[in-house]
Amino acid sequence: MNNKSPLRSSLFVLALFPALCAAKDYSVSDFSEYQNAVDQLEPGDRVLLQDGVWSDVEFVFSARGTAEEPITLAAENPGKAIISGRSNLKLAGEHLVVRGLVFKNGYTPSDTVISFRTAKPKSEEDYSTIAMNTRLTEVVIDDFSNPDRYETDYWVSVYGKNNRIDHNHFSFKRNKGVTMAVRLDTEHSRENNHVIEYNYFGPRPVLGSNGGETLRIGTSHFSLSDSLTTVAHNYFEHCDGEVEIISNKSGNNVLKNNVFFESRGTLTLRHGNGNLVEGNAFIGNGVDHTGGIRVINADQIVRNNYMSGLTGSRFGGGLVVMNGVPNSPINRYHQVDNALITGNTLVNVDRIIFGAGSDEERSAAPSNSRFENNTIVNDSGESPFELHDSVKGIEFDGNKANFSVAKELKEGFTKVDNLDVSVPELPVEKDEVGVSWYPKYEKTDRFSRKNSVKVAPGADTVLDVYSGLEDAAELVLDEGHYHFSKTLILDKPLVIKGAGKGKTTLTFARKSLVDLMNGSSLRLQDLTVSGARAPDDKANAVIRSDSSPMTKNFQLELLGVEVQDLDINKDFDVIKLRKSTFADEVLIKDSSFNNIKGSVLKLDSEKDDYGMYNAEYITVKNSTVSNATGGLMTVYRGGTDESTFGPHVHVAGVTIESSPAADSSGHSILLHGVQRGLIESNHFVNSAPVLIQHTVGGPVIRIESNTYSNKPLYKVESVVSGMESTFSADNNNFSE
Repeated sequence: MNNKSPLRSSLFVLALFPALCAAKDYSVSDFSEYQNAVDQLEPGDRVLLQDGVWSDVEFVFSARGTAEEPITLAAENPGKAIISGRSNLKLAGEHLVVRGLVFKNGYTPSDTVISFRTAKPKSEEDYSTIAMNTRLTEVVIDDFSNPDRYETDYWVSVYGKNNRIDHNHFSFKRNKGVTMAVRLDTEHSRENNHVIEYNYFGPRPVLGSNGGETLRIGTSHFSLSDSLTTVAHNYFEHCDGEVEIISNKSGNNVLKNNVFFESRGTLTLRHGNGNLVEGNAFIGNGVDHTGGIRVINADQIVRNNYMSGLTGSRFGGGLVVMNGVPNSPINRYHQVDNALITGNTLVNVDRIIFGAGSDEERSAAPSNSRFENNTIVNDSGESPFELHDSVKGIEFDGNKANFSVAKELKEGFTKVDNLDVSVPELPVEKDEVGVSWYPKYEKTDRFSRKNSVKVAPGADTVLDVYSGLEDAAELVLDEGHYHFSKTLILDKPLVIKGAGKGKTTLTFARKSLVDLMNGSSLRLQDLTVSGARAPDDKANAVIRSDSSPMTKNFQLELLGVEVQDLDINKDFDVIKLRKSTFADEVLIKDSSFNNIKGSVLKLDSEKDDYGMYNAEYITVKNSTVSNATGGLMTVYRGGTDESTFGPHVHVAGVTIESSPAADSSGHSILLHGVQRGLIESNHFVNSAPVLIQHTVGGPVIRIESNTYSNKPLYKVESVVSGMESTFSADNNNFSE
């Protein structure tokens, strides 16, 4: 007999129903389990990657959640699921969340690490391959860089609409390509209302080429479209890739309350109209090439920003208002029109430029614009203003400064001698952005040694000791002779310090003494290097960079070093940097070079004329060069690109004798496309002239206070026709 009532049975089924429909967690340990889980996802479900290294995986996360019950892909424990090798992640669907993953020790096999679409839509009605209403949060991408520095990829490509990218950590993108790009190539992704906030954009090392932006919104092709993207409360630290930190290339975006800390370049309103730049802080601390905001196009508002200690010039200045091209093509420079620049505070900013880039093509000065209620203070009392064209199209009103301004600006400025400016609180602090469980960048010295090791003289003693090193070190050499039967393959920072020139001597039996690999930096100090035992071969060099591309920049120093006897053949350089390798700094001090059948510095491997080069800062001081057939240096940066900072060259207190001989066809110093150069207080004795070859970018080369025994001291050529010369020479003395 059945005593159960129909009502009790119905209640029992209803009680079970929530459990039957409850969201599920899928804890997966390998890629096969992941794919099985994704195939059965329902709103509210979570896919949890177990702790460990997930190598060579191409995740596709395609699902449809709801606003109340999003579908999540996450690390089971934040930061413990490491995605490495040739890996990436593609998203499609709606109301998705990606959280807690770490990408490191690898690179994407495609053009993007994380993409908000799985494929380009087939029609305007097709949204099946695009991520909408999706959140990317607490994800780390750290040095997930293609091993070829000039192979282009993106780390995050944002498509779709209403996506949020927040509290992520992006640092050390070393290869070409934007760190994060908001893409507008179909209607599905325009007027998108994306929010990019509270992210940590950590160091982006100098690329030495165009293509090193940290964030780009749109492209020139779609720049007349609105993106409606908000970029707020992000922290950009040492983002030095190129002259544009943020490259805004679309309309009606809001960029507010971000911090740019010691970052080279500017927030650039490159294309697109009606953008708002408000409440940002640019903290330069006097670091070279730190910049602020560059204004181009129509209806831009730059309001209530704080800029301090910015040293940038030209397109990378503290505040730059560009000239435009009349009837400009979509990919060039549209005239600044109806700009409002108001309420900004600029403290110790080196340059504020109006009409920047004015030339035969960019001849349209700003129009219908206002510059009002800004406060500008320079401790030096000098005016930072540069007027490169007419400012009649800009109305100046209610501004304050502690210096006198040019007559064209006087009506709009009040001079206040003791103008007091308080330092505001930053709109966001470093510890408020990114993730709490992954360390942020702390500046260190490449040559800060953890250990110092003494090495006895002899054959291969240095190689033997180096093979046992696990980290950066200083090798201290005694008086005596050290021979290298093999090349030292260097993959970590190293200091080799001798007992003094003529006391500690290094010889080597291969084509090079040291080959620099990824992760290396080298300082040679207080020793003699002789090439007398090197082979009679082609392309010898004491120090050379890897023949394969290197993504990690390096530092190279010769301090108190004597180099001699590089005359076994006709092709023997001291330092040769090869293609797709890049030095942040090459420094030579208190050194001597004698009998060199090549150049002391051979930095001319980037001959493709795409704006690439081999070293950012090149400095030679208080040294001597004699009988070097290739001269002191050859530095090459070709092409017409204007987005890099260097190369920078400084030569001071150097005696250059017969290097090469005055009657040769060579040059003692050859600078092609160098952006900043100072050749001062040197002695040129029976040597060929200095050759300066100007390209684009506003190069500033000065030759001052040198003595020379053969005429001419220098030759200047303009590689780009019609380019205005920015070269200067002063107080150089001829003495036979």
